[in-house]
Amino acid sequence: MMPVIITIIICLVILAIALPITWKAAIAKKTQEDAEKVGTAEEKARVIIDEAIKTAESKKRESLLEVKEQSLAAKNEVDREIKERRAEITKQERRIQTKEDALDRKTDAMEKREAEFAAKEEEQKKRLLEIDQCREETQRELERVAGMTTEEARELLLKQIRDDVNVDVAKLYRELVEKAKDEADKKAQEYVVSSIQRCAVDHVSESTISVVQLPSDEMKGRIIGREGRNIRTIETMTGVDLIIDDTPEAVVLSGFDPVRREVARIALEKLIVDGRIHPARIEETVEKARKEVENQMREEGEQAAYDVGVHNLHPELIRLLGRMRYRTSYGQNALKHSIEVAELCGLLAGECGLDVRLAKRAGLLHDIGKSIDHEVEGSHVQIGADLCRKYKENETIVNAVEAHHGDVEPKSLIACLVQAADAISAARPGARRESLDTYTNRLKQLETISNSFKGVEKSFAIQAGREVRVMVVPGQVSDSDMVLLARDIAKQIEAELEYPGQIKVSVIRESRAVEYAK
Repeated sequence: MMPVIITIIICLVILAIALPITWKAAIAKKTQEDAEKVGTAEEKARVIIDEAIKTAESKKRESLLEVKEQSLAAKNEVDREIKERRAEITKQERRIQTKEDALDRKTDAMEKREAEFAAKEEEQKKRLLEIDQCREETQRELERVAGMTTEEARELLLKQIRDDVNVDVAKLYRELVEKAKDEADKKAQEYVVSSIQRCAVDHVSESTISVVQLPSDEMKGRIIGREGRNIRTIETMTGVDLIIDDTPEAVVLSGFDPVRREVARIALEKLIVDGRIHPARIEETVEKARKEVENQMREEGEQAAYDVGVHNLHPELIRLLGRMRYRTSYGQNALKHSIEVAELCGLLAGECGLDVRLAKRAGLLHDIGKSIDHEVEGSHVQIGADLCRKYKENETIVNAVEAHHGDVEPKSLIACLVQAADAISAARPGARRESLDTYTNRLKQLETISNSFKGVEKSFAIQAGREVRVMVVPGQVSDSDMVLLARDIAKQIEAELEYPGQIKVSVIRESRAVEYAK
C-alpha cells in the first residue's frame, strides 16, 4: 500500500513542477488572456495539491492501520501458540509430576516390602534354627530310643530299600524274560527247526592219522628200504611220520597237518601200485601227489561255493576253502561245517527277510581262518577277518567273521545269524566229539563258577554238562534273588567257558520248618 501512496505523491510533485512551466509558456503566448486566469489556476493547483496531500495522508493512515492490524493479528497468533505451548508444557509437567509421585509411592512401597521381607527372612532364619535344634533333639532322642546312630539307621534303611528294589527288579526281569520268551521263542523255534529240517549234510569224523592198506607184508620192507633210506625220504619230503608196526598189511601215517598227511597217503598209494620205491621215485611221486592235492583243494573249494550258491570269490579264497576239506574241529570236518553254516544262514536270512546271498557268503567264509591258522599266528577269527579284508570282501562279512565267536560286537543281523548257525551246526548230536579231559574240565569249571557266588551251598553239573543245578542257602538267598543269581551265573559261564549248544542253569532253594511233638 505504501508504494502506491509514494507513487501518487511523486506524480503530484511532478505535476506541481510541470504546471508552472506550462503556465509560463501560456503566459508568454497569451499574456493577456492568461493573466486573469493565473490566480484561479494557482488556487486550483493548491486545492488539488491539498487534496492530493490529504488523499496521500489518508492512504498512508489506512496503510499504517492495515499494517498495524496485520502486526496485531500476527502477534495475537504468536501469543495464542505460545499460550497453547505453555498449556501443553504445563500438562506434560503435571503428567511427569504425577508419574514421579507414582514412582515415589512405588519406591516407598518397595522399601516397605524389602523391610518386611528382611524381617520375615530374619524370622525364618530363627525358625530354621529352631527347627534344626528340634531336629537334632529329635534325632538324639530317636538314636537313644532306637539304640543306633544315624549312620547305622541310614545303612539299615538303604539295605531295606535295596532289598525292595532287588525284589522289584527280579519281578520285572522275570516278567520281561517270560514275555520275551513267549514272543520270541515261537518265531525262533520255527526259523531254526525249519532251517534244520531243510539242511541235511554229512558229518565226517577224522583224526590225526591215516591208514594205508598194503597188498602184503613184504611191501613194508620195500617201503623201509635199504638202511631205511626210503622211509626217511618219504618222511622228509612229506613231513609226516610213517608208523610201521605189527599191524598186518597196513602202514599208519601220523601228522597234525591234514594236507601233508593227504599228500603222503596219495604218494604212498601211488608208490605201492607202481612198485618202484626208491628216493628219486619217491621225490617225483610226492611232487605229483602235492599237485594233485592242490587241484583237489581248488576243486573242493569251487564245488563248495557252487553248492552253496556263492559266486565271484577270489581264487585264493576258493583255494583256502578247499584246504579246509582236510581240517577238522572236534572231529567235525571244517569245510562241511562251513557249507552247513552257509545253508543255515541262507535259510534263516530268508525267514527274517534279509539278503540271502550275503548271509550265505558270510556263513561260508566265517571259519576261513582255520585253513592257515597253523601257519599264521593269531586266532582263526582274526586270521579270517584279515583274509576277507585282504581280498576285498564286504564289511558286513568281515564283521560277521570277527563276531561269530563274540570277540567283537555284531553290527548287523547277518552277523547274529552266523553266530546262531555256527552254534546250530556245532550243537548237532554227533557233530563234534570231545576228549575226556576237555569234557571233565568243562564239568569242573561249571561247578567252580557256580560255587564262586555268594549264598551257593553246592552245585552239580549234570546231563553231560548241558545243565548245572545250584543249591543255595535259604537264609542268604531269597526267592527274588534266585532269578538274579541264575542270570549272573549264566552270564559268567558265557564269558568264561567255550561249549557247544547251551547250558541250563537251575537254582534251587529249599526251606524247611522242623518241629517235634512230645
